[in-house]
Amino acid sequence: MPTHADLAAKLLQDAAGFFRDVGQQNPGVSEQMNQNAEMFEQVAQLVASDPMGELPLPPEGEAPL
Repeated sequence: MPTHADLAAKLLQDAAGFFRDVGQQNPGVSEQMNQNAEMFEQVAQLVASDPMGELPLPPEGEAPL
C-alpha cells in the first residue's frame, strides 16, 4: 500500500513534468519553468528516499528556503 510520502513524491514528480511542459510551450518562461521542475524533482527525491528527513537550519539572518 502506498504511503503519504509515496503519494507526495508522485505529485511532486507530476508537477515537475507540468513545469517542463509549460516551459516547452512558452520559450519566454522556459528557464524559470525548468528551474521549478528541477526543484520539484529534488524535493520528490528527498521525500521518497527519506520521508522523515529534516532540512538544515539556514545561517543566522537568512530566510528559510
